[in-house]
Formats: sequence, C-alpha cells, structure tokens
Amino acid sequence: MDNTITIHCTNTNTYKEFPAGTDLINILKEFNINSRFKIVNAKVNNKTEPLTYQAYHNKTVTFVDMTDNSGMRTYVRSLCFLLAKAVGELYPEAQLYLEHPISLGYFCRISNGDTHVINEEVINAIKTKMQEYIEADLPFEGVEEETVKVVEMFRDRGFDDKAILLETSGELYSKYYRMGDTVDYFYGCLVPSSGYVNLFGLEEYNDGLLLRVPNRSNPVVLEPVISQPQMYNVYKEHLTFLNIVGLDNVGDMNKANLLGRMPDVIKISEAYQEKTIANIAEKIAHKTKDGVKIVLISGPSSSGKTTFRLRLEVQLMVNLVKPVGLSLDDYFVDREMTPLDENGGYDFESLYALDIDKFNEDLENLLKGEEINLPTFNFTTGKREYKGNKLKLKEDSVLVIEGIHGLNPELTSSIPDYQKFKVYVSALTTISLDNHNWIPTTDNRLLRRLIRDYRYRGYSAIDTISRWPSVRKGEDKWIFPYQENADVMFNSAMMYEFAALRLYAEPILSQVPNSAPEYAEAHRLLKFLKYFNYINDRELPPTSLLREFLGGSSFKY
Repeated sequence: MDNTITIHCTNTNTYKEFPAGTDLINILKEFNINSRFKIVNAKVNNKTEPLTYQAYHNKTVTFVDMTDNSGMRTYVRSLCFLLAKAVGELYPEAQLYLEHPISLGYFCRISNGDTHVINEEVINAIKTKMQEYIEADLPFEGVEEETVKVVEMFRDRGFDDKAILLETSGELYSKYYRMGDTVDYFYGCLVPSSGYVNLFGLEEYNDGLLLRVPNRSNPVVLEPVISQPQMYNVYKEHLTFLNIVGLDNVGDMNKANLLGRMPDVIKISEAYQEKTIANIAEKIAHKTKDGVKIVLISGPSSSGKTTFRLRLEVQLMVNLVKPVGLSLDDYFVDREMTPLDENGGYDFESLYALDIDKFNEDLENLLKGEEINLPTFNFTTGKREYKGNKLKLKEDSVLVIEGIHGLNPELTSSIPDYQKFKVYVSALTTISLDNHNWIPTTDNRLLRRLIRDYRYRGYSAIDTISRWPSVRKGEDKWIFPYQENADVMFNSAMMYEFAALRLYAEPILSQVPNSAPEYAEAHRLLKFLKYFNYINDRELPPTSLLREFLGGSSFKY
C-alpha cells in the first residue's frame, strides 16, 4: 500500500511527496517559500487549517502569513489565549473580558465583581508572564471531545459563558485548546506554539486594558494607538444595555430563544434604537436654533445609513423640523474625469470622484436662501444632467445628506462648522460569543451586504466576498480616519440580528464551491453562524433597520 501523498503548494506552484500524516509545519519546511512575514496558518483545499493539521490525502495548500485576514485572526486569537492564561494564573479570582475592538487594538476588562485595579504594576506583571510563555515556546494543543464533556469541563472551571455557548450550539463534538493546565475556547485555529506570538502591547486604557496587535500590512510593528473616545463611549453604553437585559453573550441569547423570549428581545432592541434616533433628532432640532442647516450622515458599507436617514427624517418632523434630502451620488464627476486606482480602474470610492466645487457652490447658494438647479447623474452614460429639478430651503428646513464622505472636512470645506451636524453610523457589534471571543464588526456588515447583494443586486456570495477586501480598503482610506469628527455616533447593530441573518445567509454561503478561493471565507462564516439559534423574522417591524437587507421594509429605497 502506497503511504505517500502529493501536496501542491500554491505559494510556489510546485508539487512534493510526503508520508501520509505529515503535518503542515514539516510540509512547509520542504517548500522554499519566500515570505516576508511569519506564516501562521494555511488554506488546505481552500479551507483554513492550523499548521498542526496532518494531511492523509493529496491536498492543495496555500500557506498564509499575518498580512492575510485569516492569518491575523489566528495570531490575535493565540495572543488572547496567552493574555487569558496570564490573568488566570496571576489573579485566579478575577475574570477577563475581551470586549471589543478600539484604537486599532482590543479593549479588555479584568473584574472580580468590582472592577479590578488596573495600574502599571498589574500591567507589567501580566506582560512579564506573557513574555515568559513566549520564550518557553509552549505548544497549543487542540482537543476535540463530545460537547457534553467539554461543557462539563468548562462549567467545573467556572467558565459558564463558554459552557452555555457550547451546549446551546447544537454540535455533537467541540474543539477547545489546552496549554499546560490552562484551557480555553476559540472559534478558529491558533498558531502551533506560544513562540509564534512574539509581538504585542498592553497598556492602560480608560477603565481597562488595550491589547495592542501587529500592524495589518506590516506585522513587524505594532498598530499605533489612536484616540477614539466617542466610539469607546458608544461601545460602553451598549454593553451596559446588554448587561441590563441579561444578554451578555450569545449563549444567553440562545437560552432566551429556547425559552420563547425572542419576541420581547426584538421589541426591546428595536425600541432602544428608536429612542436613540429620537434623541439624535432632538439634538439636531435644538442645534437648528444655533444655525445648523445641514445634517451629514456617513458610515461604512452595509451600516444601514439609508434606513437610519429615513427614520431620522421621521423623528425630525416630529420635532417640527422639515428634512430635505440631497444625494451625493448626483455630484459625481463625468465618468472620464473619475480618478483611477492603483490597478487603473475607476476609483468611485475616492472623494475626488465627486465634483466638490460644484457641490459646495450649491450648498452655499441654498444656505443663502437661493434656489438651485439640482443635477442628476446618469449612471448609464456616466454624465451629469439637468432635468429642470429645483431646490430652495425654507426657514424650517434642514438638508440631510447621506454618503461615505460626509465626515471628511474637505467635502464641505466652504460651509462653517456651526451650520453642520455630523452623524457616524456603523454596526458596532457588542454582543460576544463568550468572554474571550468578540464578534468582528466587519462580519456583521459583510453578512448584511451578502444578503442584500444576493436579493436585490443579483450578486453571488463569491462576488460579494471577492469584492470585500477592496471595499474595506476604501473604508480604511476614506471613512474610518474621519469617524471621530462626528457630533454623534449611532450603533446600527441589533443584539439579536445574527440569529435573524442566519436563515438568509446560510443558503447563499452554501452555494460557494470548495474549488473557489472564496470558500475559506464562506466556510468560516457558515461555521460562525452555527453558534446562533434560528429565529423567524416575522417579529421584526417593517421599520426595522434590518429590513433594508432582509426585505419587507415599509420605507422606499
């Protein structure tokens, strides 16, 4: 019997034979891969696997470094294990909460009922302990057992959050990780050993810790710390809300679902959002007395900006303010004048794809009380047209402008700041899988976009997933640097929404074939969605922000 297998390494486009059962660490050694950065996992037949994966059959393998999103996720998960292990050994009575991304890192709290004292001595002790693990190069051991046994083990160790998550996920077997006496659960693979995790930072941040991670494009240096006080406050407010309603983690949500409480959860979540929108409308109405005449709404893809705008306009009218919409899309430059990206294609995400001078001229004239000719952009011909549409602001009117560049000062450079009110909208997911597994906000938006693209734009999951890196790149350049310019931030994420999205997203993701490069991301999202118990969306009101993506909205888009 032939006990050799053939591995096709796509990094070098070469083939080599190995004994069946060889792990990826040893396979990697045999291929001369010229990688600038540390390789931390691999895609095996387009499915992400740890480097400890053993191959028993012929495989196509792509080795992945930390500049790849899946590679960075693997590195950060492993780093979080070391942080949790250090806190557990140094402060056994305390609980570590890895809560949410902030300032290009991750915000963490240490609590033992009351918030644990965070000071320089505590931080240095944790960093020293983590560095000891790294220098010892301790192995991460993946262990797969029956879920009932894993649940019992976590519950015996006081990790009820992990126990509840796993016992409500419906899986027969579950995989956890062990390092010495420390066990933890993560919903993706880790690096082979602690020696791989050689770069991190840890420092005091507000009432907790900031876990700093390597730069995504140059992972030999740490990401800089940027100031995000508004975003921190939005996260904190929503985490407090989740705590009050008793839904700190996904396991709590699943239990509520099993007990038939989801209709109430949906009503509470929707009411909380409506109250927040009403409060923003009241602030704008108050600011109109100080001269505010323009409301600028910005946010990344699939953040729900359009439904937010429509609901805000309703609340503005309740506050006796008449909203008047103005579309940035109608101010695109003629197609041939559109700036080009690095690949030579039209860069429609660029600020300079807009006729900024004409836009500011029209705004100035409107604010003077003059009537303007409204342009219309013809997306078929790529030309601006005038069809006789006029616009003039009344005394009780405000312009409401929605677009990704709304918070960029250059967009409205000729308009005094006192006449502008700026709103940043994004799906800032606050509910976590468990205390050590947050949910990336980008996954929330990607799933929304995936469903909307499929239902309303005729795009497949492959189309959406393949375009997503380009979308994210545009957001990094044109949206995120200006988010703290907002007067208010609105969190469009609903605590129940993944349970509602699952029913729609799974059939779409399941269409991605194993042969497609996008399969790795589709498989990851399918695996992630399994943590959420299904809910029927019939309880969602027709004004729900989720209706923008799922359908059934009472608003016209």
